[in-house]
Amino acid sequence: MIGRFAFAFVLLLLAAGISGAQQTLRVTGVVENFDGRVLAIRSDKLGEVKVSLAANATVFGVAEAELADVKPGSYIGVGAIPQPDGSQRAIQVTILAESQRGLSEGHRPWDARPNSTMTNGTVDQTVGSVDGQVVMIKYKDGEKKIVVPPDAIIRAYVVGDKSELKPGARIAIVRALKRSDGALEADRVNVGRGEVVPQ
Repeated sequence: MIGRFAFAFVLLLLAAGISGAQQTLRVTGVVENFDGRVLAIRSDKLGEVKVSLAANATVFGVAEAELADVKPGSYIGVGAIPQPDGSQRAIQVTILAESQRGLSEGHRPWDARPNSTMTNGTVDQTVGSVDGQVVMIKYKDGEKKIVVPPDAIIRAYVVGDKSELKPGARIAIVRALKRSDGALEADRVNVGRGEVVPQ
């Protein structure tokens, strides 16, 4: 009898864990309004969206950069396509702010394009080649050879603030938390600077 009760209790715990699981989603679009707490966004994919920002939410400006800004010691994120020789051909290179060092470090699939990867790590060295600049990235579990062709997009994150969340600003929230009641929350917002559209 005790065994049955214990088994039933475990099932209840599992059910509670499943029902309590929270979803995350990517939100991109244009700011319509920000009252200091709730960000109203017009999104091409999601329509009209409202996201509550945490009191300690961080804002990063996303600005245009150049390959020359990618230097040994820089902490970067690279969206790329794997090549037959084991290297990665960069689609986009993002130079992360110093406060983001260590963020999502490693190599994994990237959801922006089919069969693409994302590598976050520290630049070990850069060398010119026929196909483009070659950047060696080291991370805690290994390293990757990244070929950066001339058409790769280069961006840089810079520390910003909530005053940039003005109507018309282009923003991206990489991980908005969807609560059980459907409301969205976030603790970080990326804002495009100039003509940059953050992804």
